[in-house]
Amino acid sequence: MSKILVLFAHPTYEHSRVNQALIESISKKKGVIVHDLYEKYADFNIDVKYEQELLLKHPIVIWHHPLYWYSCPPLMKQWIDMVLEYNWAYGPNGNVLKGKKIMNAITTGGSREVYCTEGSNNYTINTFLKPFEQTATLCGMDYLPPFSVMGTNLITDEELIEATQQYNVAIDLLLQEQLSDNDLEQCEYLNDLPELKDIEL
Repeated sequence: MSKILVLFAHPTYEHSRVNQALIESISKKKGVIVHDLYEKYADFNIDVKYEQELLLKHPIVIWHHPLYWYSCPPLMKQWIDMVLEYNWAYGPNGNVLKGKKIMNAITTGGSREVYCTEGSNNYTINTFLKPFEQTATLCGMDYLPPFSVMGTNLITDEELIEATQQYNVAIDLLLQEQLSDNDLEQCEYLNDLPELKDIEL
């Protein structure tokens, strides 16, 4: 049985060199299901019950998407709006997702330097992702630090290889349940974990 559900949303996947590399690097990994929302729901007609059944089967969920105007692409927002129903995902009787782990895996055109209080975007990535964190909290899920590949507009081939290797290691650590709460509390991004930062090409 698969353990990690990657909810992938990119409306122009065929033009995204970085996301293609990231997704292709994990798509055949045992224990991982990559669920391409734009491929399945080109008409935006989401099968809510099917999506809820998928969520129930996986203890770890990843929202994988590019950062679009400081949020996610519209289909992922619609997925959140429709699938996480009141009294199913949250509310007095909504506790089926409680204890599941969830995180964002994102790509941004801008570099890490522009996503800070001194940068041109004024705020950190984690600040922009607060609505996702609060959504997870409302549903009783454990929200993990995001995995981020930043500066994709100028990323080199070597940097992209490193990023895909880091993503693979992050997925493996999640599959093997080797991430302690103490480890996660120490990092702003999952990429900051020593196991990911010390990867040698």
